[in-house]
Amino acid sequence: MAENTTVSGAVKPTRARNRRGEGGRLRDEIVSAAVELLDETGDESTVTLRAVARRVGIAAPSIYRHFPDQPSIMLAVVRQAFAELEEQLRAGLAGAGDDPRRRLLAVGGAYLEFAQQHPGRYRTMFGGLWMPDLDATTLTAADLSSLGDASMGLLVDALERCVDAGIATSDDLVADGVALWVGLHGLAHQRAVTVAYPWPPDIAERLITALAHLKAE
Repeated sequence: MAENTTVSGAVKPTRARNRRGEGGRLRDEIVSAAVELLDETGDESTVTLRAVARRVGIAAPSIYRHFPDQPSIMLAVVRQAFAELEEQLRAGLAGAGDDPRRRLLAVGGAYLEFAQQHPGRYRTMFGGLWMPDLDATTLTAADLSSLGDASMGLLVDALERCVDAGIATSDDLVADGVALWVGLHGLAHQRAVTVAYPWPPDIAERLITALAHLKAE
């Protein structure tokens, strides 16, 4: 059997051709390979068409049947990462019960946990370095503008429940939801780049309490 060498030096057998109707499996393998490269290196510039093809064990031109260019692969990676983030946020909410304050703190904590667990994916989701000039790719503004909508919706919904319960004084749920996300994003980023800083143990709760306009218990 022929062999291909991956960018990390590992030897990967040439991939067997899909049977008719199994093209979707190759697409999934391409995305998985791109995620693996991103997780291993933490650098989205290593996710090239050639590197992904080597990782999957296919010739680079085979990718074009599923993705017209490298930004399209990265968009699929980012969409998958946002789906994983949404799943983690929902899991946090499910474990918080019905108390609105606990639910808001849980969704914020789950967000920060995701950023810490998947630093390469997280930077790519929000760093935007992979986004090319839209005039030079097949991507459209609509492809990018909806990224993260579901996760933001969960955050705003948790804040709304606090307002309805009379424990938060927000008078603009969308604006305060965005402010809360910006605060969480800033904390996630700073935790990643200033690992030796003595963060207060309750910094996340303090941040969420302030930005969500939560009343004192």
